[in-house]
Amino acid sequence: MKKYYNLTISFVCCFLICFTGFAQQTIKGVVFDNQTLEPLAGATVSIPNTTTGTQTNEKGQFVLQASTEKILISFIGYESQEISVEGVSLKVALAPMIGNLQTVVVTANREAGLRTQSPVAISKLSPTLINDTKPTNLYEIINKAPGVVMLNYNNEQHAMSIRQPMTTNSYFLYMEDGIPVRPMGVFNHNALIEMNMMAISSVEIVKGPASSLYGPEAVGGALNFITQRPTAVPTARAGIQFDNYGYKRFQYSAGATTGRFGFFLGGYFARQTNSWMDRSDFEKSSVNARVEYKLTDKTNLTGTFSYNDYYSETGGTVDSTAFYSRSYKSNNDFTYRAANAIRTRLTLEHTWNTQATTTITPYFRDNSLKQNPNYSIIWTAGSTTATGQINENAFTSYGVVAQHSQRFDFLQSKLLVGGMYDYSKNPYYAYTTQLAAQLRADGKSVEKYTLTQELPNDYLSRYKADIYNSALFAQWDFEPIQKLRLSLGARYDRMAFDYVNYLDNNATGSKSYSQFTPKLGLTYDLGKDKGIYANYSKGFSPPALTAIFRKNTNATEGQDLFYYNLKPARFDNFEIGGWAAFFQHKVYLDWAVYQMNGYNELLSIRQSNNSYDYQSAGKTLHRGIEYGLTWKPTTEWFFRFGGTNALHKFIEFELSQRETDQVKNINDKIMPQSPSWTANTEVTYKPNWLRGFRASLEWQRMSSWYMNQVNTVTYDDHTALGLKGISLFNFRTGYTWKGVEVFVNVMNMTNELYANSTSLGNSTSDRATYTAGAPRTFVMGIQYNFTGKK
Repeated sequence: MKKYYNLTISFVCCFLICFTGFAQQTIKGVVFDNQTLEPLAGATVSIPNTTTGTQTNEKGQFVLQASTEKILISFIGYESQEISVEGVSLKVALAPMIGNLQTVVVTANREAGLRTQSPVAISKLSPTLINDTKPTNLYEIINKAPGVVMLNYNNEQHAMSIRQPMTTNSYFLYMEDGIPVRPMGVFNHNALIEMNMMAISSVEIVKGPASSLYGPEAVGGALNFITQRPTAVPTARAGIQFDNYGYKRFQYSAGATTGRFGFFLGGYFARQTNSWMDRSDFEKSSVNARVEYKLTDKTNLTGTFSYNDYYSETGGTVDSTAFYSRSYKSNNDFTYRAANAIRTRLTLEHTWNTQATTTITPYFRDNSLKQNPNYSIIWTAGSTTATGQINENAFTSYGVVAQHSQRFDFLQSKLLVGGMYDYSKNPYYAYTTQLAAQLRADGKSVEKYTLTQELPNDYLSRYKADIYNSALFAQWDFEPIQKLRLSLGARYDRMAFDYVNYLDNNATGSKSYSQFTPKLGLTYDLGKDKGIYANYSKGFSPPALTAIFRKNTNATEGQDLFYYNLKPARFDNFEIGGWAAFFQHKVYLDWAVYQMNGYNELLSIRQSNNSYDYQSAGKTLHRGIEYGLTWKPTTEWFFRFGGTNALHKFIEFELSQRETDQVKNINDKIMPQSPSWTANTEVTYKPNWLRGFRASLEWQRMSSWYMNQVNTVTYDDHTALGLKGISLFNFRTGYTWKGVEVFVNVMNMTNELYANSTSLGNSTSDRATYTAGAPRTFVMGIQYNFTGKK
């Protein structure tokens, strides 16, 4: 009996020891995005069907003490995974939920938050979308966002349209990780050529004024390029990309995290030679580096560095004769654009507790844009001479952005307060060049311009300015009743500058613009993944300094020789929108209806000699509806559609053509370069029977538009579908096997003849110019993707 008693005691002890060991099992691992391999902070790791669990830290790491054979990994916007607990350390790659409206965005509120809790129209271009597109130019991804048109001026040059006509005006804010790439007052519509495509993880686009948080120039919208973070596992990529028109690109990246330290490095070198468009050779080198270091469990340090060196010939526009004959021969052999940009920042983030976080970001920018632009050529009909210009706009900036967010249990609220200060030195010059004009047989148009002489002492504009930009901002989000969330925001901006205008007898002085911009928004959760939102916001954009200090060559007696008295443009924006999911989250729909009233919009009025006169419109109206639809009927098929119907028109404005002393009232006229409908549709197929393969067909649509302010001429070419405007089909396919990825993109499959933009003065004798779009283009590439072990 004693023997059996001892055996029983031994068995129970062994069982308890084993059970205790199992109960105290330590499960460790890391959770990351399966596309970018970036760590996912805040992912939930739990035991299935229980409330026991934990969350990942900033490095995507977790430690869970549990007695379980399986754990559940979940994160908003990603497919959940239930996995078996095996091994000492787990690596869990979550796949994004395509089209999910519960996307985490940072641009709406300056901090990570749900898109459905943000009372603004915001689109997020995911890492999957960017990777599958394999863009050679940013417009290929930006145009996939509903309500957004990025114009391709070739060689990564561009213009933009978001709740505005297609324009080069300073109504859009371009940011990299929340920091503007240029200071207020030094806007350039080509600023995105200073962006590195190989370092972009995702893009967030806020449509409509975002001034209450991000400041002036965020009138039509704000584009925030989120750069790639250090990867949770060691990675490396290298590949080449090329097309049938002489474009070649070598690209690379690498990233890893070890202990408290993580890094990412990525860049590319691109070259264009002997393209379909004459005088369009270009070279670009880009590199981005990012390091993250965890100082303590609550304090993180992030440093980034960006360098972009760009040079391009600029063949420019062509006239109607050359455009319709597909003769893309440049009318000059001397124009160019050269940009050099350095940006660096250091962000210190401290989490005081689960309710409070503070960040401080000092930054530095050094930038130069030098050009001999084709758009500056001034020629009078019939003349055998013309003039041009060479200019350089440079700035060096030192700035800091600081903010603190505090969450309260009271009304489920969050308060965000912050401020910024930016000091920039901005020298600028533009001097005259003399040109010879070789006329065509008709004597009414130019066959070719030839540069005969540079006149570096004959300045068209020359100044230096010290720019002081400062701002305070705050936003309070709270829930007065269940499911209703209100957002109250406000910002005060002041832009001041001291200047020396060398062309105005070395005149010195100071000038400032200031504006208080409030915002009121609300979201209401209707339940079952449906909701609505509404907001009111104000926009404010001071004139760029290059406009203020430019000679008014059309000035008459008694008028200022410079545009010292240009007024800032102001906007009132009203919008409502909503979102909904149907059929077990297979269909997602979001929409927004807006009206934006503009005051004192700065317009560049083209004159008959190709010069431009700056004028401020009294009142303008911008009204439209934006809509996006995604449908994933099966795991293999995905359908995406986005579009906008819009109206942009003058309300009160008199257009003066001073060379003929003729005044035309254009009240109620449609603003030029504003198509009434734009859309982008794409169908993607990723078969289960052939893992790693993908194919997609995209349709881009843009209706016709007026080419001048007086609405006498339209660009309304008929497409192959019989529609007026532009209709382009693009096909993309690729296959990945054991880390080797090959792909082919066919752009403009039907070889449509189209123009990305057009320009025409208001005189009956003016001739139209066209920025031609590329003919059918085959883009091919191969890339090796290495993923190491943790």
